[in-house]
Amino acid sequence: MELPRAFGVLLHPTSLPGPWVCGVLGKDAENFLNWLSKAGARFWQVLPLGPTGFGDSPYQSFSAFAGNPYLIDPEDLFKREWIAEEKPPFVPSGRVDYGLLYRWKWDFLRRAFLGFLEKADPTEHREFQDFLEKESFWLLDYARFMALKDRFGGRPWNEWPREFRLRAPEALPSWEAPEVRFHAWTQWVFFRQWQEIRNYARARGIQIIGDIPIFVAYDSADVWARPELFELDEEGRPTVVAGVPPDYFSPTGQRWGNPLYRWPAHEAEDFRWWIARVRQALRLCDLLRIDHFRGFAAYWEIPAEEPTAVRGRWVPAPGEKLFARMGEALGSLPILAEDLGVITPDVEELRDKFGFPGMRVLQFAFDGKPDNPHLPENFPPHGRVVVYPGTHDNDTALGWYRSLGKEEKSRVLAYLAGKGIRVADEREIPWALMALAFSSRAELAVIPMPDILGLGSEARMNYPSRPEGNWTWRLTTEPHPPLAKRLFALAQEMNRIP
Repeated sequence: MELPRAFGVLLHPTSLPGPWVCGVLGKDAENFLNWLSKAGARFWQVLPLGPTGFGDSPYQSFSAFAGNPYLIDPEDLFKREWIAEEKPPFVPSGRVDYGLLYRWKWDFLRRAFLGFLEKADPTEHREFQDFLEKESFWLLDYARFMALKDRFGGRPWNEWPREFRLRAPEALPSWEAPEVRFHAWTQWVFFRQWQEIRNYARARGIQIIGDIPIFVAYDSADVWARPELFELDEEGRPTVVAGVPPDYFSPTGQRWGNPLYRWPAHEAEDFRWWIARVRQALRLCDLLRIDHFRGFAAYWEIPAEEPTAVRGRWVPAPGEKLFARMGEALGSLPILAEDLGVITPDVEELRDKFGFPGMRVLQFAFDGKPDNPHLPENFPPHGRVVVYPGTHDNDTALGWYRSLGKEEKSRVLAYLAGKGIRVADEREIPWALMALAFSSRAELAVIPMPDILGLGSEARMNYPSRPEGNWTWRLTTEPHPPLAKRLFALAQEMNRIP
């Protein structure tokens, strides 16, 4: 897959500004897209868009197919008169309060659903019914899962009574159950609103880069509904779980806890589940970043009883068969491979065989080794990579620089000076790394929004291996127009305006 020489901005929708408890798919999203257009950006990169649960991580969703109801724009529901206008609840500045969001948003959506039942016109009711029928292959399982989770106080599905945990047919609620219908309705609203935002982006020449984690959450409709596709015992308990061995981020590795795929079962059904998952993701975006791509070549298998990721083993995965079959079913695959971490030749061969661009992160480049793959001069000659100053898993550029020792800082400044980028003050570091990314031969450069704003560690989105307190940063106001002009000028200078 070839990309234009262009740039994009990484900002998850929950981080959009606005009066509600988190960013939503309304006028603030449209204003951000207008700002991107003025800045010359051609891509908006988001994190996974699924409904989040405990820990609030977009990478631990209740469904690999559903959208996040937290992103639903209340203003749209007011305009449709399904619920009377009301003031937003108190919102702490610059942070998403997920506890408040959970308490307020679900109550708000339930009241709006009752208004829909009473006040929606026949066309809207018919559109909702059409959605139920068209999306039934995943939607019924998801809506049942969420309805039962509500019934059992939010507990994970493995703690439900046995007949519900093991999906006894007589125990499962039907489409007509009010709670099932409510959760299906939230999906209809989400997909309508997201499609409007995507159309708004397209009209401004902006493509959306989506993101899916390779693994799904254990407490998800996916695992509950299709346990035969995962490494579980007869009672539905994981026998092995996912993670990565000790690395840059953690000396004990990362024990994610996701159940691993029972790959022979996926092969036996001709990878139908995976094809459906990627097809669904591509309904929401133009390009698709797959997190932890190396797991399609081999994955780190950790015995479920182990408390850390230290004791595990690499197990081969059928990535070549999967992507070949996916290409037959879906055509050209606009996939970006997150190929960070322990990368071996088999991972590179898999990535290159299907022409998937990989990733480079400038914060990883300055270890003093001339062959470091994250140094711009070591990018592939064809430039088929996406370069970032840092990702959502890194500190901001300014926070990263401030954390370096004196010798490391000198190495960074000397390298930048050698590229004609001089830094008089540490506050210039984010834009210096931006200039380095833009000047590189990478086809695409993606900049996290906090770096454009020059923010420090207070704007970091995620600390890998830390279970709580992540994903909360958000904009307090719309980005200023002068920043768009400055970004446009830099991109134009570096030939990144297609």
